[in-house]
Amino acid sequence: MSDKPASFLTQDAYDRLAAELEELSTVKRAEIVKRIEAAREEGDLKENSGYHAAKDEQGRIESRIRDLTERLKHAVVSEAPESHGVVEAGTLITAVIAGDQDTFLIGSREIAEGTDYSAYSENSPLAAAILGLKIGESTTYLAPNGKEIAVSIVNVETFTG
Repeated sequence: MSDKPASFLTQDAYDRLAAELEELSTVKRAEIVKRIEAAREEGDLKENSGYHAAKDEQGRIESRIRDLTERLKHAVVSEAPESHGVVEAGTLITAVIAGDQDTFLIGSREIAEGTDYSAYSENSPLAAAILGLKIGESTTYLAPNGKEIAVSIVNVETFTG
């Protein structure tokens, strides 16, 4: 059993990721296998750049397949929650972070696809620190670089895409 935390996804984002996984698992996998076979037939693999490029691409495809499989397996799929002024996964947050105001989503970056908003995973240091806060509340969080950063919640809205 995995202890990977769940990640919020809208149905649209989930469907896009599932379609990408299907494409990679079937069409792209088959294409790369053919390219590797064709490169092998050329002979000496040590100096065969086509073979090595295809193997590298195969590694990237397989890594993405593993990532997508895990993300979809642990996704919580629903509509973005209606805002009640509390920071939660799927809401649009306006906050002052280290003195600069920013508006962003809490959740998977796939939710923000097609918008001008950035997204922070629920597991990111910023999101973990502000989840559950209400408009007007402040806290600090420890950034990956070791600095403590102040953050104040200015607004919490329902994300409409």
